[in-house]
Amino acid sequence: MSENNPSRLSRRGFFIAAASTGAVAAGAVVMPHVKPVATAAVDTPPAPKRGGGYHVSEHVKRYYKTTLV
Repeated sequence: MSENNPSRLSRRGFFIAAASTGAVAAGAVVMPHVKPVATAAVDTPPAPKRGGGYHVSEHVKRYYKTTLV
């Protein structure tokens, strides 16, 4: 039963190629209608002179709020 049937393999390849071609075509149709999202400029503080360091940011404050019991 483990006989390699060339027609079965080529049929499988055909359906894979047809499905991927359809997906690419659908993506090409949708892409022109997608509008780019404007990103907000984030002010980052200057790096410390002596290397890294711990600083409390909004992200850190939110994390500590989630750890309260």
